[in-house]
Amino acid sequence: MDDGGHPSQRDTAPIEVAGPDVPRPLGRAFDAAAIAAGIVPPGLASSCAALDRPFHAAEGRLTQGCSPNALWLASVDWAVHMANAPFHRVELASDAARTVLRFWTGLFGDAAVQPGPGDHRFADPQWKAAPFAALAQAFLLAQGWVERATTGLQGVSPESERIVNFAARQWMDVFAPSNLPWTNPEILTVTQAKRGSNLVDGAGNYLRDLAKLCGWAAEGGDRGLKVGRDLAITPGKVVFRNALIELIQYAPQTETVHPEPVLIVPAWIMKYYILDLSPHNSLVRYLVERGYTVFCISWRNPGAELRDTAFDAYRSNGLMAALDAVSAIRPGAKVHACGYCLGGTLLSVAAAAMSRDGDTRLKDVTLFCAQTDFTEAGELQLFTTEDQVSFLEDVMGSKGYLDGRQMAGAFELLRSRDLIWSRVVRSYWLGEQEHANDLMTWNEDATRMPARMHAEYLRKMFLRNELAEGRLLVAGAPVSVGNIRLPFFVVATETDHVAPWRSVHKINLLNEGEITFVLTTGGHNAGIVSEPGHPHRSFHIQRRPAGGHYVGPEQWLASAERREGSWWPAWLAWLDAQSGPRDQPPPAMGAPEQGYAPLQDAPGTYILER
Repeated sequence: MDDGGHPSQRDTAPIEVAGPDVPRPLGRAFDAAAIAAGIVPPGLASSCAALDRPFHAAEGRLTQGCSPNALWLASVDWAVHMANAPFHRVELASDAARTVLRFWTGLFGDAAVQPGPGDHRFADPQWKAAPFAALAQAFLLAQGWVERATTGLQGVSPESERIVNFAARQWMDVFAPSNLPWTNPEILTVTQAKRGSNLVDGAGNYLRDLAKLCGWAAEGGDRGLKVGRDLAITPGKVVFRNALIELIQYAPQTETVHPEPVLIVPAWIMKYYILDLSPHNSLVRYLVERGYTVFCISWRNPGAELRDTAFDAYRSNGLMAALDAVSAIRPGAKVHACGYCLGGTLLSVAAAAMSRDGDTRLKDVTLFCAQTDFTEAGELQLFTTEDQVSFLEDVMGSKGYLDGRQMAGAFELLRSRDLIWSRVVRSYWLGEQEHANDLMTWNEDATRMPARMHAEYLRKMFLRNELAEGRLLVAGAPVSVGNIRLPFFVVATETDHVAPWRSVHKINLLNEGEITFVLTTGGHNAGIVSEPGHPHRSFHIQRRPAGGHYVGPEQWLASAERREGSWWPAWLAWLDAQSGPRDQPPPAMGAPEQGYAPLQDAPGTYILER
């Protein structure tokens, strides 16, 4: 698909390789041999370099899309600097000796080392009894020493330090005593009480997971929750469809509505029904029941046919096409635009371009866990080095898209303690059966991403930070977040590993307008799905007026008001303040005379694509 969003054939002309290193006769000979052997299709081979693409794709199948070179390069950087720092090594050796001494003194009553925040592996009281207390202490002390050994080495690049430290933490988590049945008192107690039946149940759980991994069973097929029956069931109609999106208009549930509709732009990395899960925690239903006309984009789950879809096509044929439909159905009404994750970044790009071009259809902008500056994008930067992106381009090139399971694997690695090892203990050693859960079912409903779009997004945002630096081109001209003259409502979450809240907070540096910033408890998904009545929820909130002074994230946190409960009512109150009175009759479903006739009931067809 070209930038305009229309299907087009991939350019099949051989790529000319300049320079004396690869003589063209030799390159053409390799092309011919590769095509004849069926290694690469005609038109893809382009001298010797083209043979590396299927080679890297084969590597990617073994490494889940992670470049093997990235870790080696980072390790060499760290090792060379460590070898050239003899006194630093002496300091680490002294640190190791103190760590061993602390372990032995801890056995005789000294203060125990406590796990870090969020580490619940040793929370059970049985870990305080011998010999398990010693095992836990030894591991925690060793973990602390490894953390100090892999950080703070002068001269190592920040990129290399992040990768080496991350790899070291992954290896430490592998050998945690909580993972093994003979060193985990909880597993031993349950095994004794159940006479080993938990291990039999765990083996069954393992075989079921293996069947799913190998494609012998459907993902989530045994959970009993289905889209359109249990999830994504807020009534509505698909009122527009193109090759990239379906647009859902939700049926009114009040006699009168506010004049301004809400357009939700979810991320294409996730299916939209994260915002329309079960009826009790559906943000879409929450808005509709309070007098808002809600529209939501449902992105297509792309296959190889969309391999050449550009990042800007998601703006033009996605967000802007949806906005055109909303404007036709609600003529003259300004729109509350809301973007989640990548959808929020895309909304920021679109709003900046609209401001530049004099398009005034937006009333305000709401961003959920969305980054506009990627200099501190958290641990996802581990997977967005130049080496990794180049490798990933070759991996995606073989299929035309990034497989959803590869992306899910990367996110699991970021939280391997909770998403991998804790699950291994519960499911395989304790034999616990995971019960049907709407958020878990959604999480297993993986999506793909077109090769070209994903590569452009990683390069333009993560590697070059073009949006924040005013170098991102839209329709041939640069856009700036600073030019958006609209009120912002920005939500970040405390434990977000995808869009760290301090990174999301950087919009306060990029835009001098009115910004209401909210920091809520929870993570990237659970913090947003935070309906009123959800236990253990709280948030901080503060409004900065247009032209107000910038306040750093730590100072903001110290001064912001803290409130108990869900942030949803605070957002609703903000929307109400931006909206006209709720005194208008609901609009008709679609606008057939404008070419937006209802096509089918929500949730549509794109959401069901696997």
